[in-house]
Amino acid sequence: MTTPIAPSARIAEVSRKTAETDITVSINLDGTGVSSLQSGIGFFDHMLEQIARHGLIDLNVACKGDLHIDGHHTVEDIGITFGQAVARAVGDKKGIRRYGHAYVPLDEALSRVVIDLSGRPGLTYDIPFTAGMIGALDTQLVYEFFQGFVNHAGVTLHIDNLRGINAHHQCETVFKAFGRALRQALELDPRAAGMIPSTKGSL
Repeated sequence: MTTPIAPSARIAEVSRKTAETDITVSINLDGTGVSSLQSGIGFFDHMLEQIARHGLIDLNVACKGDLHIDGHHTVEDIGITFGQAVARAVGDKKGIRRYGHAYVPLDEALSRVVIDLSGRPGLTYDIPFTAGMIGALDTQLVYEFFQGFVNHAGVTLHIDNLRGINAHHQCETVFKAFGRALRQALELDPRAAGMIPSTKGSL
């Protein structure tokens, strides 16, 4: 019988203030999926909620951004700050599974996300959105969010929307799949307790 690993607290809070945004992100990687989200963009909050709920990450995001210009700085900078928080909370990565993947459908839409907590930032992204806006979210900014995340979390991330007609469905399947893939990659592996999941000995 395998004894569950009792993880040390994998929590972090990161604040980032520029002339364009003032952001605080706090996370608990071993949470229950509760969230408090205030990006100023309603649909984007809905997507961040998918990450929390499906990733079982407690996530608080408070952002004051220059939305009188557009949503670009807000969405990109939340991605940056979220990435920094994940990197800080995961620590030295001992005992994690490292890799995660998920397929998620929503009606006619289907997306696949694959992640490697490799320490090497890289994004491969293919979402042929069928609309330019979903609520107040410019769909071009979904790329900017994930690019900011991978650069500052140090992960390799492959995102593919395999099919979809409704842009809301396309986007939601991506964020749900990302949450589930991230959860899998962050999960502690009882067979690899205390081990770095790399032949190099570090990530």
